[in-house]
Amino acid sequence: MSTTEPDALLSPADVRELAAALGVRPTKQRGQNFVIDANTVRRIVRTAGVRPDDVVVEVGPGLGSLTLALLEAAEQVVAVEIDDVLASALPATIVARLPRRALHFSLVHSDAMTVEELPGPPPTALVANLPYNVAVPVLLHMLDRFPSIERTLVMVQAEVADRLAASPGNKVYGVPSVKANWYADVKRAGSIGRNVFWPAPNVDSGLVSLVRRDPPETTATKAEVFAVVDAAFAQRRKTLRAALAGWAGSPAAAEQALVAAGISPQARGESLTVAEFARIAEARA
Repeated sequence: MSTTEPDALLSPADVRELAAALGVRPTKQRGQNFVIDANTVRRIVRTAGVRPDDVVVEVGPGLGSLTLALLEAAEQVVAVEIDDVLASALPATIVARLPRRALHFSLVHSDAMTVEELPGPPPTALVANLPYNVAVPVLLHMLDRFPSIERTLVMVQAEVADRLAASPGNKVYGVPSVKANWYADVKRAGSIGRNVFWPAPNVDSGLVSLVRRDPPETTATKAEVFAVVDAAFAQRRKTLRAALAGWAGSPAAAEQALVAAGISPQARGESLTVAEFARIAEARA
């Protein structure tokens, strides 16, 4: 596949001109911060390891900065955009700036939190600059709904990136960490400064890589395991015997399930792996 055309990617001036022509003002409500740096989108595509045969799904393409770079690297790009104005404008941007790749692009005008199907072949990769306010639920929904996604690279608020990639025992290890680990091996894949966005956010951003793997072997369902996770972290400071009392029916029942799973009733949720949460769910099932 040929290298990126010199003028294909959006410059800061291009982004502002597009936004002005569309009457678009980035909104805090949707956590919109548009990437205006071509080197950053190239770096994201490179870090994501996008291959020429990949079918990439992008959530929240905005004005198309990352979309154009993805189209140069992948076989197919499917963008999911909730905003009416942005969704209607993006296909024209693709045609204007990368006409030879336009037939390799599809747009789904929908909320990524509720999207159930995508056009074309099953997606093999997810690459996205996720809105800060919905990053975790969108990520988990996409991984759950589209099991064909093997590799994911998302740009999220640095704090969210830390939580997603945290290991047991880390002070920010919590529900997002455990649930992401159900689907994939998760790790931090770099940091992104504020000046590559318009408008510049008040926080730094981070890249998170997720490589799909099988969930823990268990007879419990995902919903049953996630119920344990939610209960364990709802009262972080409590021991699992106390925190899981409501879930199990009583402190004694919680202790019984924990002991059966080989977990100390005095342990706390932040010390457990996803496989250990699965064992607790299985013991209670």
